[in-house]
Amino acid sequence: MWLLIAFIAVPLIEIALFIQVGGAIGLWPTLAIVLITAFLGTFLVRTQGAMALGQLRNSFSELNDPTEPLVHGAMILFAGALLLTPGFFTDALGFALLIPAVRQSAYRAIRARVNIQSFGAPGAGQQRPTSRPDIIEGEFHEIDDNEPRTRGTSGWTKD
Repeated sequence: MWLLIAFIAVPLIEIALFIQVGGAIGLWPTLAIVLITAFLGTFLVRTQGAMALGQLRNSFSELNDPTEPLVHGAMILFAGALLLTPGFFTDALGFALLIPAVRQSAYRAIRARVNIQSFGAPGAGQQRPTSRPDIIEGEFHEIDDNEPRTRGTSGWTKD
């Protein structure tokens, strides 16, 4: 239901703002503002997206929870889509999402509504049965020398 309201309300707001701004400053300055905000928004999205990607790489390399950099990256991507959409209302929302404090407060609001059960690789919470560092666990099977070997056609192994 909220999505339907947004699809109806946003174009109506944009049309009303185009009429008001165009009536106040004229057609060509209004179109110039729309084009300038699109180019400026593209530049800002590119630079902030690169920073968000760097933060995501750092979280992966330090084995930290990547949720926050992923959410920031998604918000920056959404801001880019809003800034490329012609209009004053969508530009204002897009520029607001490019402000780190706004993204941080949006992240906190989203995180408060989402319950994360656990984070980690499968099996990461399992403890090794022994704590000795000189023991390596593994599986093996014995090969009978009298058994004929089946050779693959790879050519990587020789007898």
